[in-house]
Amino acid sequence: PMYLSLESLKGCDISAAGAGIAALRKNFPPGRKRVDYGIKKAKLDILAKIFRQFTIPHAEKAFKAFIKKHDAWLHDYAVFKTIKSRHNFSGWTDWPDELRGKDPAAVEKFADQYAEEILFHKWLQWQLFEQFSDARAYASKNGVILMGDMPFLVSRDSADVWARQDYFKLDLLSGAPPDLYFAQGQRWGMPPYHWEKIAADGYDYLIRKMRYLENFFDAYRLDHFVGIFRLWTIASQEPPENAGRVGRFDPPEEHLWKEHGKRILDVMVAKTSMLPCAEDLGVVPKCSYEVLEEYKIPGSDIQRWTRNWGKDYHYKSAGDYRPNAMAMLSTHDTSALCAWWESEAGTVDEWFFRKTCAEAGVDFETVKERLFDLRDSVHGRLRWRAEIKSAGMFLEIVRRTKDEAWHLADAFMSSYNERQLYWNYIGMHGQPSRKASPEFVKKALESVNASCAVFSLQILQDWLALGEYPDRESWGYRINVPGSMGPENWSLVAPYSLERMMKHPVNKKIREIVLNTNRMVRK
Repeated sequence: PMYLSLESLKGCDISAAGAGIAALRKNFPPGRKRVDYGIKKAKLDILAKIFRQFTIPHAEKAFKAFIKKHDAWLHDYAVFKTIKSRHNFSGWTDWPDELRGKDPAAVEKFADQYAEEILFHKWLQWQLFEQFSDARAYASKNGVILMGDMPFLVSRDSADVWARQDYFKLDLLSGAPPDLYFAQGQRWGMPPYHWEKIAADGYDYLIRKMRYLENFFDAYRLDHFVGIFRLWTIASQEPPENAGRVGRFDPPEEHLWKEHGKRILDVMVAKTSMLPCAEDLGVVPKCSYEVLEEYKIPGSDIQRWTRNWGKDYHYKSAGDYRPNAMAMLSTHDTSALCAWWESEAGTVDEWFFRKTCAEAGVDFETVKERLFDLRDSVHGRLRWRAEIKSAGMFLEIVRRTKDEAWHLADAFMSSYNERQLYWNYIGMHGQPSRKASPEFVKKALESVNASCAVFSLQILQDWLALGEYPDRESWGYRINVPGSMGPENWSLVAPYSLERMMKHPVNKKIREIVLNTNRMVRK
Protein backbone atom coordinates (compact mmCIF):
# COMPACT_ATOMS: atom_id res chain seq x y z
CA PRO A 1 0.00 0.00 0.00
CA MET A 2 2.93 2.41 0.37
CA TYR A 3 3.04 2.53 -3.44
CA LEU A 4 -0.46 3.96 -3.82
CA SER A 5 -0.76 7.33 -5.50
CA LEU A 6 -2.81 9.40 -3.05
CA GLU A 7 -3.94 11.77 -5.79
CA SER A 8 -5.33 8.86 -7.85
CA LEU A 9 -7.41 7.11 -5.18
CA LYS A 10 -10.81 6.05 -6.52
CA GLY A 11 -13.92 7.64 -5.07
CA CYS A 12 -12.04 9.73 -2.49
CA ASP A 13 -11.89 13.35 -1.48
CA ILE A 14 -8.33 13.84 -0.24
CA SER A 15 -8.61 17.58 0.44
CA ALA A 16 -8.95 16.98 4.19
CA ALA A 17 -5.64 15.10 4.14
CA GLY A 18 -3.72 17.97 2.53
CA ALA A 19 -1.71 18.82 5.65
CA GLY A 20 -0.78 15.19 6.16
CA ILE A 21 0.35 14.82 2.56
CA ALA A 22 2.47 17.98 2.83
CA ALA A 23 4.07 16.62 6.01
CA LEU A 24 4.72 13.31 4.27
CA ARG A 25 6.59 15.04 1.45
CA LYS A 26 8.59 17.11 3.93
CA ASN A 27 9.56 14.14 6.12
CA PHE A 28 10.38 11.83 3.21
CA PRO A 29 11.96 14.07 0.56
CA PRO A 30 13.25 12.75 -2.77
CA GLY A 31 16.96 12.57 -3.52
CA ARG A 32 17.99 10.02 -0.91
CA LYS A 33 20.11 7.05 -2.02
CA ARG A 34 18.12 4.52 0.01
CA VAL A 35 14.43 4.12 0.73
CA ASP A 36 13.31 5.08 4.22
CA TYR A 37 10.68 2.43 4.83
CA GLY A 38 9.30 4.53 7.67
CA ILE A 39 7.19 6.03 4.91
CA LYS A 40 4.98 2.94 5.05
CA LYS A 41 3.45 3.65 8.46
CA ALA A 42 3.22 7.39 7.79
CA LYS A 43 1.38 6.81 4.52
CA LEU A 44 -0.92 4.18 6.01
CA ASP A 45 -1.93 6.67 8.72
CA ILE A 46 -3.00 9.14 6.02
CA LEU A 47 -4.78 6.42 4.05
CA ALA A 48 -6.72 5.40 7.16
CA LYS A 49 -8.01 8.97 7.52
CA ILE A 50 -9.00 9.10 3.86
CA PHE A 51 -10.75 5.72 4.18
CA ARG A 52 -12.99 7.04 6.94
CA GLN A 53 -14.30 9.65 4.47
CA PHE A 54 -14.95 7.07 1.74
CA THR A 55 -18.67 7.46 1.02
CA ILE A 56 -19.08 7.95 -2.75
CA PRO A 57 -21.84 5.50 -3.88
CA HIS A 58 -20.58 4.41 -7.31
CA ALA A 59 -17.11 3.70 -5.89
CA GLU A 60 -18.65 1.75 -3.01
CA LYS A 61 -20.42 -0.47 -5.51
CA ALA A 62 -17.16 -1.27 -7.32
CA PHE A 63 -15.44 -1.90 -3.99
CA LYS A 64 -18.13 -4.36 -2.90
CA ALA A 65 -17.88 -6.19 -6.23
CA PHE A 66 -14.10 -6.50 -5.75
CA ILE A 67 -14.56 -7.96 -2.26
CA LYS A 68 -17.06 -10.52 -3.51
CA LYS A 69 -14.92 -11.61 -6.47
CA HIS A 70 -11.67 -12.03 -4.51
CA ASP A 71 -12.97 -13.18 -1.15
CA ALA A 72 -11.12 -16.54 -1.41
CA TRP A 73 -7.82 -14.83 -0.56
CA LEU A 74 -8.76 -11.28 0.39
CA HIS A 75 -10.50 -12.01 3.70
CA ASP A 76 -7.65 -14.14 5.07
CA TYR A 77 -5.16 -11.47 4.01
CA ALA A 78 -7.06 -8.61 5.66
CA VAL A 79 -7.61 -10.60 8.87
CA PHE A 80 -3.92 -11.51 8.94
CA LYS A 81 -2.86 -7.87 8.58
CA THR A 82 -5.25 -6.80 11.30
CA ILE A 83 -4.16 -9.48 13.77
CA LYS A 84 -0.54 -8.44 13.20
CA SER A 85 -1.33 -4.80 13.92
CA ARG A 86 -3.21 -5.79 17.09
CA HIS A 87 -0.28 -7.93 18.31
CA ASN A 88 2.50 -5.38 17.91
CA PHE A 89 3.33 -6.63 14.40
CA SER A 90 4.77 -9.88 15.74
CA GLY A 91 5.03 -12.93 13.50
CA TRP A 92 2.00 -15.23 13.42
CA THR A 93 3.94 -18.01 15.16
CA ASP A 94 4.00 -15.78 18.27
CA TRP A 95 0.25 -15.10 18.34
CA PRO A 96 -2.11 -16.68 20.92
CA ASP A 97 -2.67 -20.37 20.23
CA GLU A 98 -6.21 -20.05 18.88
CA LEU A 99 -5.22 -17.34 16.37
CA ARG A 100 -1.91 -18.94 15.47
CA GLY A 101 -3.72 -22.19 14.67
CA LYS A 102 -6.49 -20.33 12.82
CA ASP A 103 -9.26 -21.71 15.00
CA PRO A 104 -12.46 -20.81 13.05
CA ALA A 105 -14.44 -19.61 16.08
CA ALA A 106 -11.56 -17.47 17.37
CA VAL A 107 -10.89 -15.93 13.96
CA GLU A 108 -14.57 -15.16 13.40
CA LYS A 109 -14.83 -13.50 16.81
CA PHE A 110 -11.74 -11.41 16.06
CA ALA A 111 -13.09 -10.47 12.61
CA ASP A 112 -16.37 -9.25 14.14
CA GLN A 113 -14.52 -7.18 16.72
CA TYR A 114 -12.21 -5.49 14.20
CA ALA A 115 -14.49 -5.44 11.14
CA GLU A 116 -13.69 -1.81 10.26
CA GLU A 117 -9.92 -2.31 10.27
CA ILE A 118 -10.27 -5.49 8.21
CA LEU A 119 -12.39 -3.58 5.70
CA PHE A 120 -9.65 -0.94 5.51
CA HIS A 121 -7.09 -3.54 4.39
CA LYS A 122 -9.52 -4.80 1.76
CA TRP A 123 -10.03 -1.23 0.58
CA LEU A 124 -6.27 -0.76 0.20
CA GLN A 125 -6.08 -3.87 -2.00
CA TRP A 126 -8.99 -2.60 -4.10
CA GLN A 127 -7.28 0.76 -4.60
CA LEU A 128 -4.07 -1.04 -5.63
CA PHE A 129 -6.06 -3.21 -8.03
CA GLU A 130 -7.57 -0.12 -9.64
CA GLN A 131 -4.27 1.75 -9.94
CA PHE A 132 -2.32 -1.24 -11.26
CA SER A 133 -5.12 -1.94 -13.76
CA ASP A 134 -5.02 1.68 -14.93
CA ALA A 135 -1.23 1.44 -15.42
CA ARG A 136 -1.62 -1.76 -17.42
CA ALA A 137 -4.30 -0.17 -19.64
CA TYR A 138 -2.11 2.89 -20.24
CA ALA A 139 0.86 0.69 -21.17
CA SER A 140 -1.25 -1.40 -23.52
CA LYS A 141 -2.62 1.71 -25.22
CA ASN A 142 0.94 2.81 -25.89
CA GLY A 143 2.12 -0.55 -27.21
CA VAL A 144 4.10 -1.47 -24.10
CA ILE A 145 4.12 -5.05 -22.79
CA LEU A 146 4.41 -5.34 -19.01
CA MET A 147 6.29 -8.21 -17.40
CA GLY A 148 5.55 -8.92 -13.75
CA ASP A 149 7.21 -11.17 -11.21
CA MET A 150 5.80 -14.49 -10.04
CA PRO A 151 7.67 -15.11 -6.77
CA PHE A 152 8.31 -18.83 -6.43
CA LEU A 153 8.25 -18.76 -2.62
CA VAL A 154 6.45 -16.68 -0.01
CA SER A 155 7.57 -15.36 3.36
CA ARG A 156 7.12 -17.59 6.39
CA ASP A 157 5.41 -14.66 8.11
CA SER A 158 2.72 -14.17 5.46
CA ALA A 159 -1.02 -14.49 5.07
CA ASP A 160 -0.45 -17.36 2.62
CA VAL A 161 1.40 -19.50 5.16
CA TRP A 162 -0.81 -18.61 8.12
CA ALA A 163 -4.02 -19.27 6.18
CA ARG A 164 -2.89 -22.63 4.71
CA GLN A 165 -0.23 -24.01 7.03
CA ASP A 166 -0.80 -27.50 5.59
CA TYR A 167 0.47 -26.26 2.20
CA PHE A 168 3.98 -25.62 3.58
CA LYS A 169 6.77 -27.68 5.18
CA LEU A 170 7.29 -25.51 8.22
CA ASP A 171 10.18 -27.56 9.62
CA LEU A 172 12.33 -26.66 6.61
CA LEU A 173 13.91 -23.53 5.13
CA SER A 174 14.43 -22.93 1.42
CA GLY A 175 17.69 -21.83 -0.14
CA ALA A 176 20.22 -22.68 -2.84
CA PRO A 177 23.24 -25.00 -2.81
CA PRO A 178 26.80 -23.64 -3.14
CA ASP A 179 27.96 -22.62 -6.61
CA LEU A 180 30.84 -20.71 -8.17
CA TYR A 181 29.28 -17.30 -7.43
CA PHE A 182 27.74 -17.99 -4.00
CA ALA A 183 30.29 -20.34 -2.54
CA GLN A 184 28.48 -20.88 0.76
CA GLY A 185 25.11 -21.40 -0.84
CA GLN A 186 22.08 -19.36 0.17
CA ARG A 187 19.67 -19.59 3.08
CA TRP A 188 16.47 -17.72 2.23
CA GLY A 189 14.23 -18.91 5.04
CA MET A 190 10.92 -19.20 3.19
CA PRO A 191 9.16 -22.53 3.81
CA PRO A 192 9.06 -25.05 0.94
CA TYR A 193 5.69 -25.97 -0.53
CA HIS A 194 3.94 -29.20 0.34
CA TRP A 195 3.12 -29.89 -3.29
CA GLU A 196 1.27 -33.13 -2.61
CA LYS A 197 -1.32 -31.32 -0.51
CA ILE A 198 -1.60 -28.42 -2.95
CA ALA A 199 -2.13 -30.93 -5.79
CA ALA A 200 -4.80 -32.76 -3.77
CA ASP A 201 -6.84 -29.53 -3.83
CA GLY A 202 -6.53 -29.21 -7.59
CA TYR A 203 -3.75 -26.58 -7.36
CA ASP A 204 -6.41 -23.97 -6.51
CA TYR A 205 -3.88 -21.96 -4.50
CA LEU A 206 -1.53 -21.64 -7.50
CA ILE A 207 -4.30 -21.02 -10.03
CA ARG A 208 -5.76 -18.18 -7.95
CA LYS A 209 -2.38 -16.43 -7.78
CA MET A 210 -1.85 -16.75 -11.53
CA ARG A 211 -5.26 -15.42 -12.44
CA TYR A 212 -4.90 -12.41 -10.17
CA LEU A 213 -1.54 -11.51 -11.72
CA GLU A 214 -3.17 -11.68 -15.13
CA ASN A 215 -5.02 -8.47 -14.32
CA PHE A 216 -1.77 -6.52 -14.37
CA PHE A 217 0.73 -8.20 -16.69
CA ASP A 218 1.14 -9.59 -20.20
CA ALA A 219 4.16 -11.72 -19.31
CA TYR A 220 5.60 -12.97 -16.05
CA ARG A 221 9.05 -13.90 -14.80
CA LEU A 222 8.97 -17.33 -13.18
CA ASP A 223 11.26 -16.77 -10.21
CA HIS A 224 13.71 -19.60 -9.35
CA PHE A 225 12.44 -21.77 -12.19
CA VAL A 226 14.75 -24.63 -11.24
CA GLY A 227 12.91 -24.83 -7.91
CA ILE A 228 9.79 -26.24 -9.51
CA PHE A 229 11.79 -29.39 -10.27
CA ARG A 230 13.61 -29.63 -6.95
CA LEU A 231 14.17 -27.15 -4.17
CA TRP A 232 17.23 -26.95 -1.92
CA THR A 233 15.94 -27.31 1.64
CA ILE A 234 17.67 -26.73 4.95
CA ALA A 235 16.56 -28.08 8.35
CA SER A 236 15.28 -25.23 10.52
CA GLN A 237 17.68 -26.34 13.30
CA GLU A 238 20.72 -25.87 11.03
CA PRO A 239 22.95 -23.04 12.41
CA PRO A 240 22.60 -19.82 10.34
CA GLU A 241 26.38 -19.57 9.92
CA ASN A 242 26.26 -22.66 7.70
CA ALA A 243 24.27 -20.62 5.16
CA GLY A 244 23.16 -23.03 2.42
CA ARG A 245 26.03 -25.49 2.69
CA VAL A 246 24.09 -28.23 4.50
CA GLY A 247 20.83 -29.31 2.93
CA ARG A 248 19.10 -31.64 0.49
CA PHE A 249 16.91 -31.39 -2.56
CA ASP A 250 13.15 -31.89 -2.31
CA PRO A 251 12.24 -34.25 -3.91
CA PRO A 252 15.57 -36.01 -3.23
CA GLU A 253 15.26 -38.50 -6.09
CA GLU A 254 16.59 -37.00 -9.32
CA HIS A 255 14.51 -39.26 -11.56
CA LEU A 256 11.36 -37.59 -10.15
CA TRP A 257 12.39 -34.01 -10.84
CA LYS A 258 11.30 -33.61 -14.44
CA GLU A 259 7.76 -34.93 -14.05
CA HIS A 260 7.35 -33.12 -10.71
CA GLY A 261 8.17 -29.79 -12.39
CA LYS A 262 6.06 -30.47 -15.45
CA ARG A 263 2.95 -31.11 -13.32
CA ILE A 264 3.32 -27.67 -11.72
CA LEU A 265 4.21 -25.95 -14.98
CA ASP A 266 1.24 -27.51 -16.79
CA VAL A 267 -1.09 -25.79 -14.32
CA MET A 268 0.63 -22.42 -14.74
CA VAL A 269 0.64 -22.57 -18.54
CA ALA A 270 -2.93 -23.83 -18.88
CA LYS A 271 -4.60 -21.43 -16.47
CA THR A 272 -3.34 -18.09 -17.74
CA SER A 273 -2.78 -16.31 -21.05
CA MET A 274 0.36 -14.55 -19.79
CA LEU A 275 3.69 -15.46 -21.41
CA PRO A 276 5.99 -17.26 -18.92
CA CYS A 277 9.70 -16.38 -18.84
CA ALA A 278 12.05 -18.44 -16.67
CA GLU A 279 14.78 -17.32 -14.28
CA ASP A 280 16.81 -20.53 -14.71
CA LEU A 281 19.96 -19.53 -12.82
CA GLY A 282 22.15 -21.10 -10.15
CA VAL A 283 22.77 -24.86 -10.09
CA VAL A 284 20.57 -25.88 -13.04
CA PRO A 285 19.52 -29.52 -13.50
CA LYS A 286 19.53 -30.99 -17.01
CA CYS A 287 15.75 -31.43 -16.96
CA SER A 288 15.27 -27.65 -16.66
CA TYR A 289 16.83 -27.01 -20.08
CA GLU A 290 14.85 -29.90 -21.57
CA VAL A 291 11.51 -28.62 -20.26
CA LEU A 292 12.17 -25.03 -21.36
CA GLU A 293 12.89 -26.30 -24.85
CA GLU A 294 9.83 -28.57 -24.83
CA TYR A 295 7.47 -25.83 -23.64
CA LYS A 296 9.18 -23.07 -25.66
CA ILE A 297 9.55 -20.87 -22.57
CA PRO A 298 12.34 -18.22 -22.65
CA GLY A 299 15.14 -18.81 -20.15
CA SER A 300 17.75 -16.36 -18.81
CA ASP A 301 21.16 -15.92 -20.46
CA ILE A 302 23.32 -13.64 -18.30
CA GLN A 303 26.17 -12.46 -20.51
CA ARG A 304 28.94 -12.68 -17.90
CA TRP A 305 28.02 -16.36 -17.38
CA THR A 306 27.22 -17.25 -21.02
CA ARG A 307 30.57 -18.80 -21.86
CA ASN A 308 32.15 -21.99 -23.17
CA TRP A 309 32.65 -23.43 -19.72
CA GLY A 310 35.21 -26.24 -19.42
CA LYS A 311 36.50 -25.59 -22.96
CA ASP A 312 38.16 -22.32 -23.99
CA TYR A 313 36.06 -20.22 -21.53
CA HIS A 314 35.39 -17.61 -24.24
CA TYR A 315 32.14 -15.66 -24.23
CA LYS A 316 29.55 -17.16 -26.52
CA SER A 317 28.95 -15.35 -29.77
CA ALA A 318 25.70 -13.48 -30.40
CA GLY A 319 24.40 -16.36 -32.49
CA ASP A 320 25.12 -18.97 -29.82
CA TYR A 321 22.70 -17.61 -27.23
CA ARG A 322 19.51 -19.58 -26.81
CA PRO A 323 17.11 -18.01 -29.33
CA ASN A 324 14.27 -18.45 -26.87
CA ALA A 325 15.82 -16.53 -23.97
CA MET A 326 16.14 -13.21 -22.17
CA ALA A 327 19.66 -11.82 -22.73
CA MET A 328 20.94 -9.73 -19.80
CA LEU A 329 24.12 -7.99 -18.69
CA SER A 330 23.10 -8.00 -15.01
CA THR A 331 20.17 -8.83 -12.77
CA HIS A 332 18.70 -7.50 -9.52
CA ASP A 333 20.67 -10.27 -7.73
CA THR A 334 24.09 -9.41 -9.21
CA SER A 335 26.46 -6.48 -9.26
CA ALA A 336 25.68 -4.01 -12.03
CA LEU A 337 27.91 -4.00 -15.13
CA CYS A 338 30.31 -1.25 -13.99
CA ALA A 339 30.81 -2.74 -10.53
CA TRP A 340 31.30 -6.22 -11.99
CA TRP A 341 33.95 -4.93 -14.38
CA GLU A 342 35.88 -2.95 -11.80
CA SER A 343 35.68 -5.25 -8.75
CA GLU A 344 34.61 -8.75 -9.78
CA ALA A 345 35.72 -9.63 -13.33
CA GLY A 346 39.03 -11.50 -13.23
CA THR A 347 38.66 -12.59 -9.59
CA VAL A 348 37.64 -15.66 -7.63
CA ASP A 349 35.56 -15.88 -4.44
CA GLU A 350 37.95 -16.12 -1.46
CA TRP A 351 35.79 -18.43 0.65
CA PHE A 352 35.29 -20.79 -2.29
CA PHE A 353 38.99 -20.85 -3.12
CA ARG A 354 40.02 -21.51 0.48
CA LYS A 355 37.53 -24.39 0.68
CA THR A 356 38.66 -25.86 -2.63
CA CYS A 357 42.33 -25.60 -1.58
CA ALA A 358 41.55 -27.54 1.59
CA GLU A 359 39.78 -30.24 -0.43
CA ALA A 360 42.85 -30.57 -2.68
CA GLY A 361 45.28 -30.61 0.24
CA VAL A 362 46.76 -27.22 -0.67
CA ASP A 363 47.76 -24.80 2.11
CA PHE A 364 45.98 -21.59 1.09
CA GLU A 365 48.10 -19.35 3.32
CA THR A 366 51.28 -20.63 1.67
CA VAL A 367 50.17 -19.91 -1.90
CA LYS A 368 47.87 -16.90 -1.63
CA GLU A 369 50.51 -14.17 -2.07
CA ARG A 370 52.07 -15.97 -5.02
CA LEU A 371 48.68 -16.37 -6.71
CA PHE A 372 46.85 -13.15 -5.89
CA ASP A 373 47.42 -9.40 -5.92
CA LEU A 374 46.08 -8.85 -2.41
CA ARG A 375 46.31 -5.04 -2.70
CA ASP A 376 43.86 -5.23 -5.57
CA SER A 377 41.49 -7.78 -3.99
CA VAL A 378 38.29 -6.35 -2.49
CA HIS A 379 34.80 -7.39 -1.39
CA GLY A 380 35.87 -10.97 -0.68
CA ARG A 381 37.16 -11.40 -4.25
CA LEU A 382 40.78 -12.41 -4.93
CA ARG A 383 42.41 -10.96 -8.05
CA TRP A 384 44.96 -13.10 -9.86
CA ARG A 385 48.50 -11.84 -10.31
CA ALA A 386 49.02 -10.63 -13.88
CA GLU A 387 52.18 -12.68 -14.34
CA ILE A 388 50.33 -16.00 -13.97
CA LYS A 389 49.27 -16.60 -17.55
CA SER A 390 48.61 -20.33 -17.87
CA ALA A 391 47.19 -23.33 -16.06
CA GLY A 392 50.69 -24.82 -16.06
CA MET A 393 52.09 -21.88 -14.07
CA PHE A 394 49.13 -22.06 -11.69
CA LEU A 395 49.52 -25.81 -11.06
CA GLU A 396 53.25 -25.37 -10.50
CA ILE A 397 52.56 -22.90 -7.70
CA VAL A 398 49.97 -25.11 -5.98
CA ARG A 399 52.17 -28.17 -6.62
CA ARG A 400 49.40 -30.32 -7.94
CA THR A 401 48.58 -31.99 -11.23
CA LYS A 402 45.39 -31.07 -13.08
CA ASP A 403 43.85 -34.39 -12.08
CA GLU A 404 44.69 -33.79 -8.42
CA ALA A 405 43.26 -30.27 -8.35
CA TRP A 406 40.85 -29.95 -11.27
CA HIS A 407 38.39 -27.79 -9.26
CA LEU A 408 41.20 -25.34 -8.52
CA ALA A 409 42.42 -25.41 -12.12
CA ASP A 410 38.89 -24.81 -13.41
CA ALA A 411 38.44 -21.84 -11.06
CA PHE A 412 41.68 -20.39 -12.40
CA MET A 413 40.91 -21.01 -16.07
CA SER A 414 37.42 -19.53 -15.79
CA SER A 415 38.51 -16.27 -14.19
CA TYR A 416 42.21 -15.36 -14.65
CA ASN A 417 41.79 -14.00 -18.19
CA GLU A 418 38.16 -12.92 -17.84
CA ARG A 419 38.74 -9.20 -18.30
CA GLN A 420 40.83 -9.58 -21.47
CA LEU A 421 38.35 -12.06 -22.96
CA TYR A 422 35.40 -9.76 -22.31
CA TRP A 423 37.27 -6.68 -23.52
CA ASN A 424 37.98 -8.39 -26.84
CA TYR A 425 34.48 -9.87 -27.03
CA ILE A 426 32.67 -6.53 -26.98
CA GLY A 427 35.08 -5.02 -29.55
CA MET A 428 37.29 -2.82 -27.41
CA HIS A 429 40.95 -2.38 -28.46
CA GLY A 430 44.26 -2.44 -26.62
CA GLN A 431 44.67 -3.42 -23.00
CA PRO A 432 41.59 -3.51 -20.76
CA SER A 433 41.08 -0.34 -18.73
CA ARG A 434 40.32 -0.59 -15.05
CA LYS A 435 37.43 1.86 -15.32
CA ALA A 436 34.17 1.20 -17.12
CA SER A 437 34.01 4.11 -19.54
CA PRO A 438 30.74 5.15 -21.28
CA GLU A 439 32.24 3.69 -24.47
CA PHE A 440 32.79 0.35 -22.70
CA VAL A 441 29.19 0.37 -21.43
CA LYS A 442 27.88 1.18 -24.92
CA LYS A 443 29.83 -1.71 -26.45
CA ALA A 444 28.55 -4.08 -23.74
CA LEU A 445 24.93 -3.03 -24.29
CA GLU A 446 25.33 -3.32 -28.06
CA SER A 447 26.75 -6.83 -27.70
CA VAL A 448 23.94 -8.14 -25.48
CA ASN A 449 21.24 -6.52 -27.61
CA ALA A 450 22.80 -8.01 -30.75
CA SER A 451 22.37 -11.56 -29.44
CA CYS A 452 19.86 -13.88 -31.09
CA ALA A 453 17.85 -14.10 -27.84
CA VAL A 454 14.24 -13.07 -28.43
CA PHE A 455 14.27 -10.64 -25.47
CA SER A 456 16.85 -8.16 -24.22
CA LEU A 457 16.23 -7.30 -20.58
CA GLN A 458 18.61 -4.77 -18.98
CA ILE A 459 18.51 -3.25 -15.51
CA LEU A 460 18.17 0.50 -15.15
CA GLN A 461 21.68 0.97 -13.71
CA ASP A 462 23.26 -0.49 -16.84
CA TRP A 463 21.25 1.67 -19.24
CA LEU A 464 22.01 4.81 -17.23
CA ALA A 465 25.72 3.89 -17.14
CA LEU A 466 25.87 5.12 -20.74
CA GLY A 467 26.34 8.44 -18.98
CA GLU A 468 27.72 9.33 -15.56
CA TYR A 469 25.78 9.18 -12.31
CA PRO A 470 26.67 9.01 -8.60
CA ASP A 471 27.78 5.56 -7.40
CA ARG A 472 27.94 4.32 -10.98
CA GLU A 473 30.94 2.09 -10.22
CA SER A 474 30.12 1.39 -6.57
CA TRP A 475 30.10 -2.25 -5.51
CA GLY A 476 27.29 -1.45 -3.09
CA TYR A 477 25.06 0.17 -5.70
CA ARG A 478 23.03 -2.95 -6.29
CA ILE A 479 19.49 -4.06 -5.59
CA ASN A 480 20.01 -7.29 -3.66
CA VAL A 481 22.65 -9.70 -2.36
CA PRO A 482 20.97 -13.13 -2.39
CA GLY A 483 21.01 -15.11 0.82
CA SER A 484 21.78 -12.04 2.95
CA MET A 485 19.76 -9.81 5.24
CA GLY A 486 20.40 -6.12 5.68
CA PRO A 487 19.13 -2.58 5.14
CA GLU A 488 20.87 -2.27 1.77
CA ASN A 489 18.80 -5.04 0.15
CA TRP A 490 15.72 -3.86 -1.76
CA SER A 491 16.24 -0.24 -0.74
CA LEU A 492 18.12 1.21 -3.73
CA VAL A 493 16.74 4.43 -5.17
CA ALA A 494 17.20 5.37 -8.84
CA PRO A 495 19.80 8.11 -9.29
CA TYR A 496 17.31 10.36 -11.09
CA SER A 497 13.62 11.10 -10.79
CA LEU A 498 11.28 9.76 -13.48
CA GLU A 499 10.74 13.32 -14.70
CA ARG A 500 14.47 13.85 -15.15
CA MET A 501 14.94 10.46 -16.81
CA MET A 502 12.29 11.38 -19.38
CA LYS A 503 14.57 14.20 -20.58
CA HIS A 504 17.96 12.57 -19.95
CA PRO A 505 20.48 12.69 -22.86
CA VAL A 506 21.08 8.96 -22.36
CA ASN A 507 17.69 8.27 -24.01
CA LYS A 508 19.11 9.12 -27.43
CA LYS A 509 21.95 6.62 -26.90
CA ILE A 510 19.48 3.93 -25.79
CA ARG A 511 17.35 4.52 -28.88
CA GLU A 512 20.42 4.33 -31.11
CA ILE A 513 21.45 0.99 -29.58
CA VAL A 514 18.03 -0.65 -29.89
CA LEU A 515 17.69 0.57 -33.47
CA ASN A 516 21.18 -0.51 -34.56
CA THR A 517 20.76 -3.98 -33.04
CA ASN A 518 17.33 -4.45 -34.65
CA ARG A 519 15.53 -4.53 -31.31
CA MET A 520 13.22 -1.82 -32.60
CA VAL A 521 11.77 -1.11 -36.02
CA ARG A 522 13.01 2.18 -37.43
CA LYS A 523 10.15 4.52 -38.36
